[in-house]
Amino acid sequence: MRTLIATSFISLDGVVEAPGGEAGYRNTGWTFKAAEFDPAAYELKAREQEEATAMLLGRVSYEAFAPVWPGMTEEFARYNAMPKYVVSTTLREEDLVSDWGETNILRSLDDVAALKETEGGPISIHGSATLNRGLSDAGLIDRYHLLVFPVLLGAGKRMFSDTDKDLQQLELIESESYGNGVQKLVYDVVR
Repeated sequence: MRTLIATSFISLDGVVEAPGGEAGYRNTGWTFKAAEFDPAAYELKAREQEEATAMLLGRVSYEAFAPVWPGMTEEFARYNAMPKYVVSTTLREEDLVSDWGETNILRSLDDVAALKETEGGPISIHGSATLNRGLSDAGLIDRYHLLVFPVLLGAGKRMFSDTDKDLQQLELIESESYGNGVQKLVYDVVR
């Protein structure tokens, strides 16, 4: 079974929206504004790119990343080369970009569960707040890679839903604090 890893820049109050500067959000680009740049804090991101064998995205994140990431050949070379899966009920094959490698559309969380049953290595989920909430609620995420920034943003898309559900235990398998206040937290989901 493949490991499904949710990776995110996240505020202390759980907001994941617009960390890199997307338009239309009041606190857009907060990862650049909230903490002084410390390359050590981003080691996890480089490692993820080396360890992942596929990328999973929701439609909104796909539509934001697909026009940009293929041209970022140095920063995202391995991500650009690996297979991508987009979970969407509305995206069409003709909506996919042609310069970002193999991309498959999955129509449901059941399709994601079936993908997890295939041979291969870890699948990394990028962006995709709505997808992350659905996958978490369905018990499909196996690990969380979080870089927690020392900010409270209030409004914004959150990584975790407010669904009333059974307690889900997490096991901390790696952590580190950085001088800029960012915390690296890696959790395995306890089954």
